[in-house]
Amino acid sequence: MQPAQSDSCATGPRPSPLCEVGHVINGEEDPHTLNPNHSKKPEVDQKIQAVGDELVPLYCVLPNGEKTFVIMAGSFAALFSPLSSSIYLPALPSLASDMNVSVSLINLTITTYLIFQGLAPSFIGSFSDNYGRRPAYIIAFAIYLGANIGLALQDNFTALMILRCMQSSGSSGTIALGSAVVADLSTRAERGKYIGYAGIGLALGPTLGPVIGGLLDHFLGWRSIFWFLVILSAVCLVVILIVLPETCRAVVGNGSVPPASWNRPLWTLFVRTSRFDDNQGTADHSTVHRLKKRPNPITALLIATQKEMGLVLLYGSFLYAGYMAVISTLSTQLASRFGFNSIEIGLCYLPMGIGSISSRWVVGRVMDWNFRREAQLQGMIIHKNRQQDIEKFNVERARLAITLPLIYMASLCILAYGWVMQYRTSLAGPLVMLFFTGLTTTSAFNTLSTLVVDINHQSAATAAAANNLFRCLLGAGATAIASPLIKCIGIGWTGTFIAGLWVLGSPALWVVFYRGYRWRSEHKQDKLTNQTHA
Repeated sequence: MQPAQSDSCATGPRPSPLCEVGHVINGEEDPHTLNPNHSKKPEVDQKIQAVGDELVPLYCVLPNGEKTFVIMAGSFAALFSPLSSSIYLPALPSLASDMNVSVSLINLTITTYLIFQGLAPSFIGSFSDNYGRRPAYIIAFAIYLGANIGLALQDNFTALMILRCMQSSGSSGTIALGSAVVADLSTRAERGKYIGYAGIGLALGPTLGPVIGGLLDHFLGWRSIFWFLVILSAVCLVVILIVLPETCRAVVGNGSVPPASWNRPLWTLFVRTSRFDDNQGTADHSTVHRLKKRPNPITALLIATQKEMGLVLLYGSFLYAGYMAVISTLSTQLASRFGFNSIEIGLCYLPMGIGSISSRWVVGRVMDWNFRREAQLQGMIIHKNRQQDIEKFNVERARLAITLPLIYMASLCILAYGWVMQYRTSLAGPLVMLFFTGLTTTSAFNTLSTLVVDINHQSAATAAAANNLFRCLLGAGATAIASPLIKCIGIGWTGTFIAGLWVLGSPALWVVFYRGYRWRSEHKQDKLTNQTHA
């Protein structure tokens, strides 16, 4: 028996896709309600699902395999920011010698790199939320590619400083874009699974960078480092141009709306028809949510003025600053305490990176499990492939219940790292603690970053840029003071100081855990009131 069709389905030049088909439950067609006028299942069946008696669009029409590929491509693109920062470290003595400046002066290029790493995503993130991820990626890589060519050819400190700032500006935008792509393609209930793929690049950068940089500097000289980055970034840009689809929900909605012809992968030029053509009229324009504001980097700062977001961003920045204090001083500590050369130092970064990579899958599964558990406790039904409305769901409790234990474990790990390094134990001691520091700290980063995107899903790139801005600014400060602090009080007490900051600052997250949901509701109500008066 066929369901009755409404009047709206009977009128108009083209029937709505929702009226052409019967009920579709989680992408599966109900044969009892199929319209007999259709001899085979139309493509639109895969783009809607039944929620109770209502047919609603899928959150994302891309199959899981393609979603994974796109997120992995974004992860590879995000690799360049941390890779460019860490690959440079083993070459600092060579650069200082060739340019006749002190190592302390060369270290300023690290600080300025981190500052621009924090500022640039605010511009590119806001741009991508309005005009799309693909053009933002292309602009970022064009800047990055040009900066690396200049770095490989320059021969004075002033050019090095300026071009490093350009290099940071181009590469750092990819971090915000990677988080935004995850928000474009995955619902909150499945986001933990895809965060694991999205974070691979961020974890591999600090891990592989010192190893690659040490080898290139030792055998081919410091210029080869930048030529390596030129080749690698050119390959990534070609992949983006040829195969990466547009995912921004302000442009393509749930993926069913075709983007402009200039914003399509190049492979579509060589085929007659593709899913970007919409010849069957299956595009669901109701899923497109355009932002009313033009690109504005100040919006990244305005996010921090919210009580909930301010506390999350501030604490996440302190967490990142402690992490950067360890990474930035590890090479000098290993050289002074164990007498290692640049290649051996680079290899000692591997345990921390392996721990970071391991965290991606462990914490991702735990986050998804806890989201489902909290949904059941709070009486919310999770629908497959549909974004969950968190207006009446305490997502803060679901995410921070995982974050807080990880923070306390990370504090213990960095405390132990400081003291095993202080007492010059065997190399196994620092390496083991670096592994667990990378595992627990990166896991805490992931959950906080996911919460930031959850709360600001309609402007995910801008929110990720705000997160990156605060982290990098405090990270730059931590990098600048870490070495003098270690010289003053020792590596053991420095580790104790960082762990103490993390523990003493954790009540800020407990406040969000208990009051964040109420603050978010009040903020939304105030926003609606202001719009009404306007």
